[in-house]
Amino acid sequence: MTNSNNISGESLLYLTDKQLRQGIEAMFFAYRGFTADPDRILEEYGYGRAHHRAIHFINCSPGTTVNNLLNILGVTKQSLNRVLRTLVEDTLVEVKIGTRDKRERNLFLTDQGYELQERLSLAQSNRMRQAFKNAGPSAVSGFKTVLEAMMDPELNKIYLNLREAGK
Repeated sequence: MTNSNNISGESLLYLTDKQLRQGIEAMFFAYRGFTADPDRILEEYGYGRAHHRAIHFINCSPGTTVNNLLNILGVTKQSLNRVLRTLVEDTLVEVKIGTRDKRERNLFLTDQGYELQERLSLAQSNRMRQAFKNAGPSAVSGFKTVLEAMMDPELNKIYLNLREAGK
């Protein structure tokens, strides 16, 4: 959140209710901007944000199981099954039977799925890169710290596991 009053980091510990409300509003509008570009791409396919999230996290963890994806996304099994069925039918996601447990279903992006994921990721990366460039280097670290502090503890663990897996 940019503040024209040039508030120092120390005084941010004493935010007023108005400043907090402005931060919440900024988060809502930033989210709209962050999702606007991918939404336009998804519209070409008749997809929504649930499809985007599934594609993103399957790409982050190729071979992830349906149960793991359920845990990451926090959606119902019925909801995820609808999304996955569409992605499989449209040949963006491939489902393979688990090697250790035949009941497991491992999810992989196809080449076509990876191409869509790249388009979606590029749109968001470009917006984020420009925002960080405009905000400066210290903002990158501060932004990450704020986002991580806002996560519920169990989601923070999932997030950290994904970061470790992506190294």
